[in-house]
Amino acid sequence: MTDIDDWELVTEVTEYDTPWYEGGYDRLRQPDGSEKRYYWADLPPAVVVVARVDADVLEADGDGDRLLFVEQYRPTIREIHLELPAGIVEDGESYTTAAARELEEETGFRPSSTALLQEYAVATGVLRHDRGVVYAEGLEPGERELDSNEFLEVRTVPVAEALERAREQPANDSTLTALLLAKEEGLL
Repeated sequence: MTDIDDWELVTEVTEYDTPWYEGGYDRLRQPDGSEKRYYWADLPPAVVVVARVDADVLEADGDGDRLLFVEQYRPTIREIHLELPAGIVEDGESYTTAAARELEEETGFRPSSTALLQEYAVATGVLRHDRGVVYAEGLEPGERELDSNEFLEVRTVPVAEALERAREQPANDSTLTALLLAKEEGLL
């Protein structure tokens, strides 16, 4: 078994810096003494929100509680995705604070309670990026305030259908992971 002390950082090189992330590589001395470059992208932490809205808030007729989703075009992969609300955690924010802010900005709903379900590292082979999954409930109307690059349509999906709907193509990792965690916690 390899020990962390068997790996030596020779140099860290940042090759590019964008408003969204930095990218570069670490040159490491491996346990066998050879050296190799390991490429990475460093992104700020993000949060994904599983937001349950009561049927009476939506004034839905017998449809039951629903989860809030956003539908948006993703230029990187040139597809429209149905996703859970999500966003970057700003400096000094907790995951739950960021979740409440992002949820209101993207959907116009403000939660009365939030709970962190999980924090985890994403795509550890290439990314330096942590993500938190937050469950939000007790939603009340708030004020929607989209960023200049957000063109989102708010959608709702019955709780019982949310995971099945999220598995339809095109599917994405953050929505699937968050819904599976919420289901495991007995929240769906």
